[in-house]
Amino acid sequence: GSSSSSSSGMNMKMNMKSDPACGSTHIDSSSINVHFHGSHSSPACHRDEVIRTIVNHGDSFTYDLLIPTNQPPGLYWYHPHIHGRSELVLQGGASGTLVVEGIENIQPAVAGLPEQILVFRDSVLPPNVTGSDAPAWDISVNYVPILYPSYTPAKISMKPEQKQFWRVLNSAADLTMKLQLQYDGVVQTIQIVSLDGVPITSKDGKNTPTLLNATSIFLAAAGRVEFIITGPSIDVKEATLFTLFVDTGPDGDSDPTRPLIRIIPDVNATDPSIIIPNPTKPQTGVGMRDVLQMTPKTTRKLIFTENLDNPDDQKFYVTVEGQQIALYNMSLPPAITTYQGSVEDWIIENQSHEIHFFHIHQIHFLLLEKNGKSVSNLDQNYMDNVDVDYWSGNKSDPYPSVKLRMDFTGDIVGKFVYHCHILEHEDKGMMAIIQVLPSNTTENSSDDDDDGFKWNPWTYGTITLGVTTALLIGYIVYRRNKYSWIRKSKIVGEYGPYSQHISKKEANNEPLIA
Repeated sequence: GSSSSSSSGMNMKMNMKSDPACGSTHIDSSSINVHFHGSHSSPACHRDEVIRTIVNHGDSFTYDLLIPTNQPPGLYWYHPHIHGRSELVLQGGASGTLVVEGIENIQPAVAGLPEQILVFRDSVLPPNVTGSDAPAWDISVNYVPILYPSYTPAKISMKPEQKQFWRVLNSAADLTMKLQLQYDGVVQTIQIVSLDGVPITSKDGKNTPTLLNATSIFLAAAGRVEFIITGPSIDVKEATLFTLFVDTGPDGDSDPTRPLIRIIPDVNATDPSIIIPNPTKPQTGVGMRDVLQMTPKTTRKLIFTENLDNPDDQKFYVTVEGQQIALYNMSLPPAITTYQGSVEDWIIENQSHEIHFFHIHQIHFLLLEKNGKSVSNLDQNYMDNVDVDYWSGNKSDPYPSVKLRMDFTGDIVGKFVYHCHILEHEDKGMMAIIQVLPSNTTENSSDDDDDGFKWNPWTYGTITLGVTTALLIGYIVYRRNKYSWIRKSKIVGEYGPYSQHISKKEANNEPLIA
């Protein structure tokens, strides 16, 4: 059949000859699907597939998400991913977290600590806001609004000097954050455990416990960070978690400094309901190969560009060097084809005047270089989302870039996407398709593939979600064959107490660190 597309993502039809539909055959204003961000799961229909999965008003659709037992333990999340509508629905609050348990077996320093899960979202400012210092977007944390211009922060009570394990997600569609904790104006050190769901001990395939001390954390849209915090003493008057000013470029958004959470020391504070358990056994692997010791099959360059000439029809592109620029269209052939097990180096270059965040589905990548220089050991970690600085516009200045090592290992045969995770950019075209073919099709996987890592399709646990006309939003904790909806710790705003989810159903079955 024929196919058509519009920049808004409405009324699109699937190309039935090349790819059968997964759900409905057309996109309308009610369409949703779900992307399980960071999961190393299959891009097959009813799994983590977003190119042709469409669920419309009145439809019923079941996701059977297979999570490998060697998925790194940490914080992941899920959200709708209909092209042309992603920004709209995410700013409407449609997102939730997914925790793969077992971090205590990798980093025993978290054992016994109370757990806080904090989800930051962005939202559109009221139309009458005219202040020159206004941000591009308002912020909320666990749905407690922190609104311009008052910026009244949310509140969390902690026992004085108590240690807690905070799992933080920037689930904003477009917002860039730089987190910093201050007690009476003094910057505090926090201890980083994981970035983008992956313990920082995982980059070499080993599991030697490591903590990174940091005084600020750059957190791109879709980024996650998990860290240990020591609460304020009873004598501290103002303990505040801030997001600091971020320079996103001349064409970027305004992301000013603003308070997010006020921490109140209270000897009678109630602990969060979830306590990280003690280690049960040493975990011998978290699914990450030591790709630093492998020879990449190829090096590719991808380029971010924009056309902002028409404010009412802005266009955003991500293009493989040497190919014709094109806005994303689900009917286009894959821009990149590779093979299961392959290791590649990708250079992501930004030729625009605003920051971009590169994200790819199904895998994590290892950050090797930033702007042509090797990153420090501090920043060389596995991520699924990384910032690429904006270009100054000075012709004598090189285009900013990052170099990433991509590992296409696991049950990821099929087609999936990579894109900028500023969702306004993705919705307006800055996305493309990659196809991973089986390793035994026409060429073998990486020469270094035989390193003892074996993917076993029978070592998967299953999470089943039913999707109808509204997206299931909440928190899922994955327990290797079990998931549960659970009550999370209380966070307080000016509108009174709020807890993330009250159901208790159970069923079997960047970041740059300163």
